[in-house]
Amino acid sequence: NGVPLRRANQRYCIVTSTKVDVGSADVSSVTDAFFAREAKKKSKSKDAEAMFAQGTANAGRTDAQKARQKEVDDAIAKGLSAEMKGYLRARFSLTARMFPHELKF
Repeated sequence: NGVPLRRANQRYCIVTSTKVDVGSADVSSVTDAFFAREAKKKSKSKDAEAMFAQGTANAGRTDAQKARQKEVDDAIAKGLSAEMKGYLRARFSLTARMFPHELKF
């Protein structure tokens, strides 16, 4: 459904009764190190030039992370029906006077 492998705060997740089998996906290599970012080195100089210097561009996701994402996605999608894939792709939003704790999925 286009959601990258990443940690998600439970506050932003909505619980449904839908079950997806993720047992076929090998996620043994997805550990805390997979989500770690490179530490940035801080400059101690207090020059105006150093303060406003253009930093390096955001590293983004590495090729290894992208490849791992594709492997996990393919393994999970293999076991889904067309109806389930459509359900997972659907955009969800709440409107006025809709309360998530009162909804039944």
